[in-house]
Amino acid sequence: MAEDVAIIGIGIHPFGRHDSTGMEQGAHAAREALRDAGCEWSDVQYAFGGSSAAGNADTMVSTLGLTGLPFINVANGCATGGSSLISAYNALNAGAADIVMAIGFDKHPKGAFDPDPASFGLGQWYGDTGLMLTTQFFGMKIQRYMHQYGISPSTLAKVAVKNFENGSKNPNAWRRKPMTEEEVLNSLMLSNPLTQFCSPGEGGVALVLARGEVAKKFTKKPVYLRSAVLRSRPFGSFEVFNSWLSPDRGDSPSVGAAAAAFKMAGMGPDDIDIAQLQDTESGAEIMHMAETGFCKDGEQEDMIQSGETRLDGRLPINTDGGCLANGEPIGASGLRQVYESALQLRGDAGDHQVPKKIRTAFTHVYGAPGISACTVLSN
Repeated sequence: MAEDVAIIGIGIHPFGRHDSTGMEQGAHAAREALRDAGCEWSDVQYAFGGSSAAGNADTMVSTLGLTGLPFINVANGCATGGSSLISAYNALNAGAADIVMAIGFDKHPKGAFDPDPASFGLGQWYGDTGLMLTTQFFGMKIQRYMHQYGISPSTLAKVAVKNFENGSKNPNAWRRKPMTEEEVLNSLMLSNPLTQFCSPGEGGVALVLARGEVAKKFTKKPVYLRSAVLRSRPFGSFEVFNSWLSPDRGDSPSVGAAAAAFKMAGMGPDDIDIAQLQDTESGAEIMHMAETGFCKDGEQEDMIQSGETRLDGRLPINTDGGCLANGEPIGASGLRQVYESALQLRGDAGDHQVPKKIRTAFTHVYGAPGISACTVLSN
């Protein structure tokens, strides 16, 4: 097993809409993480950070301090935060540093994401058909999945209800108003059958990580990063911004990333107490439950209807409200999941703290055009 890597400090700038720049939100999160760790910026020996729309993370040194540390910009779509974390984890395991920061932030304009087909190696025709709109892709994907595996509209709505309820208890969430199942089902249809979708937003998250023996000098409550894995799409997977589909269907990258993360950690899905799964919309959370190994296709219907994924359930999922309640500032989104998992493992989540004793957590982020990053954490 790789050397112990611990998260010793966590910091967040609330998600939503703010007057401050994305860079300022990232710097706020970095200072909060340093304060939480009980160390100084000058103690950080390496940093990895990313943003999609709010500037180059490395320029943050002009605010945090000109210490000369290596600071590498990371860009990997919605998996940017997860990629920053994996880079930090690998740097520590390689012995390149004792203390590393992973940081992500963003500030997106209002409205839906507006990606350029050429940026993904696609022709303009793909955009002209409307398929660059993620609402359409995910709407088609969950329609097919619901038909294949017997997922009801009620179950789709219950995911949103759960996440908005969790978000209402989270002071850092953007959308903090609970919704009933009837309100979700009767909301404006975005792309059949989806009525609720995460929105581009703003926010920042930073994590301070250290090698195991160094971590004990800074905190009595380290959260150990047991694995951090990223996979791109394999042949035959059906992913957003992929203009063709092989007749020989393959697994999602989430399947490979989750399996590798569990193997590296020496654990399995049954060992996990809480999970944060990418919920671009309700259908994504449902499909990712199976792709990451927490159930078989179709078993989500009974799990969700019986309340197993609620805060007081057997396997709480998206305990902070997920992307639905927090929105998706691309650079920060994956790190938000790890921040939340660390908060839960430390018992510091306040009103949205899971009531049972938890010792392990799993995070999963998915990004276009088919990238998945997964982590396993423990206290």
